[in-house]
Amino acid sequence: MAGKDPVEVIRQALAKTLVFYYPFAGRLREGPDRKLMVDCTGEGVMFIEADADVTLYQFGGEALQPPFPCFQELLYNVPETEEITNTPLLLIQVTRLKCDGFILAFRFNHTIGDAGGISQFMNAWSEMARSHATKPSIAPVWRRELLRARDPPRITCSHREYDQLEDTIITPSNDNMVQRSFFFGPTEIAAIRRLVPHHLRQCSTFDLITACFWRCRTKALQMKPDEEVRMMCIINARARFNPPLPVGYYGNAVALPAAVTTAGKLCGNPFGYAVELINKLKREVTEEYMHSVAYLMVIKERCSFTSVRSCIISDLTRARFREVDFGWGDAVYGGVAQAGAGTFPAATYHVSYKNAKGEEGIVLPILLPTESMNRFAKELDHMLGNRNQNQNQNQPTTSSPNFIMSTL
Repeated sequence: MAGKDPVEVIRQALAKTLVFYYPFAGRLREGPDRKLMVDCTGEGVMFIEADADVTLYQFGGEALQPPFPCFQELLYNVPETEEITNTPLLLIQVTRLKCDGFILAFRFNHTIGDAGGISQFMNAWSEMARSHATKPSIAPVWRRELLRARDPPRITCSHREYDQLEDTIITPSNDNMVQRSFFFGPTEIAAIRRLVPHHLRQCSTFDLITACFWRCRTKALQMKPDEEVRMMCIINARARFNPPLPVGYYGNAVALPAAVTTAGKLCGNPFGYAVELINKLKREVTEEYMHSVAYLMVIKERCSFTSVRSCIISDLTRARFREVDFGWGDAVYGGVAQAGAGTFPAATYHVSYKNAKGEEGIVLPILLPTESMNRFAKELDHMLGNRNQNQNQNQPTTSSPNFIMSTL
C-alpha cells in the first residue's frame, strides 16, 4: 500500500463493505413497548477525514495505551450524533500523520452488534481494502430472531445485574476523575497466580486479572464492609447455544452476569474467594440463561443494568483488533481509546498489548477519582509484590486537525 492515501483506500473499502452490512447504513427507530428496530434507509455512516501535524511516536511510539492525548481530536464528536435512535450507527475518522502513519478511530451503536460482531465487520472491511475481494470471506448473518423472546415470556434464571438499587454514593465530578492504564504481563500474571490456592492455579488469566481489578477497586473506593458490590463480566454466548449461533452472526450475543458479594467479604477473604466468584459467574451463561434475559427485556421493557456499586469488564483480546490489516500491516494498538462506557465510568476492558520491552500482555484502562486511583495503584503494587512500575506517557502538542466530513 506504499504511496496510497489511507483515507481513500479505507473510505472506498467501507463503501463496498456496507453493501453486505447494509443495516449499518440505516437508522434505529423505537417501536411499541420501546422495542428497537433498524430502518434500512441507506442514509449511510458518518466518515471524517483529518490531518494532524504529529507523528505516531509523539503518542507513545510503539507502546501506545489509553488514555490517548488529544483523543477528542482523533474522533470528532459530530453534534447530534450521540442519540441511540435516528442517528448514524457508525462514526469513523481516519487521521493522517506526518510520519506517513494514520489513526483509524470509530464509535458504533452497541444496539447493532457486540465486539465480536464489530470485529467481523472490521475484518470484512480490511479484506476489501487490501485485496480485490468482491465479497467478505465470512458472509454476514442477520437472523436476530434466534435470540428473540418466546411467547409467553418467562424469566427462568436469576439476573442480579438488573437489580434496582438505591445509590448511596456521591458521584464525583468529571474534573476529579483520572484515566490510567495498568499493564499485566507474564511477571504480573505469575505474581497474581501465586496468590490463589492450588486448586485454582489453572484458572484463566481473565479470571485472575478481573478478580484483582475488582478487589483493588473496591478497596480503593473505601466502601463500607456491609455494602453490596457487583462485578459484571460481558460473556460471548455464541458457542453456548445448541446448535451454536451461525458463523457470520454479528448481532449482540452477549450476557453480563453479575457476581454479587459485600465489600467486606470481597476484601477480607483470601484472594481465591474473588477468583471463584468470577469463575462461577461465567458458568452461569447457558442457552436458557440467554432466553431468560430476552424474556426480562420484554417484561421490563428494555431495562438497564444496575450501576450502583457495580463495575463491568469486557475481554477484547479475542476480538483481535490489533490484527486488523487494511494493507499496511498490523496496528500498533487496537482497542478502546479510554475507560468507561458512555456515562458509566466503572467499565474497563482487557486489551491485547505489547509494552516497550516487547512483552505481550494485557492492558487495563481504568477511570477513578484521583485519590481512589492513587489507592488503587498502591493496592495493585501490594498484590504484585511492588513489581508494577509506573509508565511515562508522552504528551504530544498538536494543532487541531483539518476535518472533512462525508456520508457513505
